[in-house]
Amino acid sequence: MRRPPGEPGSRAPRPTEGATCAGPGESCRGGACGADAGGRRELVLATVTTVSWRPRAGWVWGPLTPPTPRRRKAALSAPRALCEVGAACSFHGRGGLGGETKPLVQGHAAGSPSPNSMLRVLLSAQASAARLSGLLLLPPVQPCYLGPSKWGDRPAGGGPHAGPVQGLQRLLEQARSPGELLRWLGQNPTKVRAHHYPVALRRLGQLLGSRPRPPPVEQATLQDLSQLIIRNCPSFDIHTIHVCLHLAVLLGFPSDGPLVCALERERRFRLPPKPPPPLQPVLHGGQRLEAALSCPRFLRYPRQHLIRSLAEAGPEELTPHVMVLLAQHLARHRLREPQLLEAIAHFLVVQEAQLNSKVVQKLVLPFGRLNYLPLEQQFMPCLERILAREAGVAPLATVNILMSLCQLRCLPFRVLHFVFSPSFINHVSGTPHALIVRRYLSLLDTAVELELPGYQGPRLPRRQQVPIFPQPLITDRARSKYSHKDIVAEGLRQLLGEEKYRQDLTVPPGYCTDFLLCVSSSGAVLPVRTQDPFLPYPPRSCPRGQAASQPTTHDPAQRVVLMLRERWHFCRDGRVLLGSRALRERHLGLMGYQLLPLPFEELESQRGLPQLKSYLRQKLQALGLRWGPEGG
Repeated sequence: MRRPPGEPGSRAPRPTEGATCAGPGESCRGGACGADAGGRRELVLATVTTVSWRPRAGWVWGPLTPPTPRRRKAALSAPRALCEVGAACSFHGRGGLGGETKPLVQGHAAGSPSPNSMLRVLLSAQASAARLSGLLLLPPVQPCYLGPSKWGDRPAGGGPHAGPVQGLQRLLEQARSPGELLRWLGQNPTKVRAHHYPVALRRLGQLLGSRPRPPPVEQATLQDLSQLIIRNCPSFDIHTIHVCLHLAVLLGFPSDGPLVCALERERRFRLPPKPPPPLQPVLHGGQRLEAALSCPRFLRYPRQHLIRSLAEAGPEELTPHVMVLLAQHLARHRLREPQLLEAIAHFLVVQEAQLNSKVVQKLVLPFGRLNYLPLEQQFMPCLERILAREAGVAPLATVNILMSLCQLRCLPFRVLHFVFSPSFINHVSGTPHALIVRRYLSLLDTAVELELPGYQGPRLPRRQQVPIFPQPLITDRARSKYSHKDIVAEGLRQLLGEEKYRQDLTVPPGYCTDFLLCVSSSGAVLPVRTQDPFLPYPPRSCPRGQAASQPTTHDPAQRVVLMLRERWHFCRDGRVLLGSRALRERHLGLMGYQLLPLPFEELESQRGLPQLKSYLRQKLQALGLRWGPEGG
């Protein structure tokens, strides 16, 4: 039951009273009562348009606006001044970042009632000067929080830089000495956060930047600061620890000192634990050999891995798949390892009955590519039996095996009779790989022409022959940027002239030459355009079916071929030419071309074009060649 006006005994106002949140269209009334000599006092606040029916979480109601003496005097003297008296209700929304508190009602603001309505409310309450003075003398209400806000413990009425946390950061950034930094951190333990310590260390570096060695007083301060960081670093996150550790190292704190050790220990403690290494399965000899072929360290220690794994493997563990992997790896990486190659040859002889020509072509590949003829006595008889058995089943595999044997100069006559027969040629002409088979057959026919004087069987018809290698090999094109061909061409151009040599010229029956010179019988280098750069093929000295071991030509001009021997033209870690390179040089020599090899060691030792020109001059003069005015 409400007490009548002027009745004593009304309760004193509570500190949190003074504003009531009303619904839409209603008034927000606040009152405070207190006993004095004049009797009961009643306060009536102005009408306020509310924002919502229910207060949202995170809203903060601000205190009543404290009156000023000037406003108190105006309120007592004139009723018009009552319009300026009101309660200010402020709130912080969730998106209000950095803005100051804005009152919902302060005087005649937007959305607030007019001064006349406020005057009517106050007059209806029979407000007197004493009652109004009591209103104006009320102490400000302490702010209350209706829920958690985005900024944590940030007080109401301030932006991001208005709270004590941001204020402390600003004080640290503006500190003028290490002692002041330590004082701000030590005297405000409740306001210090983890991110304040990197700020302090950064400011410390700025203060000590111009002084290489701080005085003894500041040395003690640095020790106290480091102890403060050590004591609080367990509460740091991983980012703060990394920043503090980086700044501590830049500031010159010793790496074995307590500060760096403590931060490093916390950093390691926060790292995710390493998973245990997977258990390695127990591999047998064949499995260990297969795993060694896929090991990334294989190229560094090929012999140790493979020879040990091969020695530990039993005969039953060496499957065709494992041996094919071994053969392909040796051929791909140019590894001319006799022990491993002999093991493949022995496996082929032992497993002859179980192997078909498609597997045999992969096992024989490294022997021809690496120019290695095995010591196994049954190696060639075994291959001849397999070819005789499988020649009509897999034509491409048969030709691939013969190509490897051609590089080894071990072509079997009986198989040559079969592959040069019209039935075999007609059979492969309708297959998808007809072009590559014809190219290989053309190379075999050239080998028969130049290297097999006793062969009397069928040959590849002229209309079926195609150029063997009409362009530089794939390996040369892939490594062109590492080749010495361009600098050698420039040296020859400056030394001889562009008209006296040809580069990348393909000569019959299809071999591509690096550089070709035409030389007269007296040794003078002739312009190529005035001479036929090609020697006749087959050589005139050997009729078809006879060997060209000692070719003689009736052409007075000689053809000199400069052969670049690059690093990748040899087996790895050796001085043995690859089978295809050795075959090309052998056939060019048998056709009558004079070869002048240029090894990569000698080319790499030349420093600059002048030295290279001097090197080429010495090489050409050693053959008795002359050029220039004295050479014609």
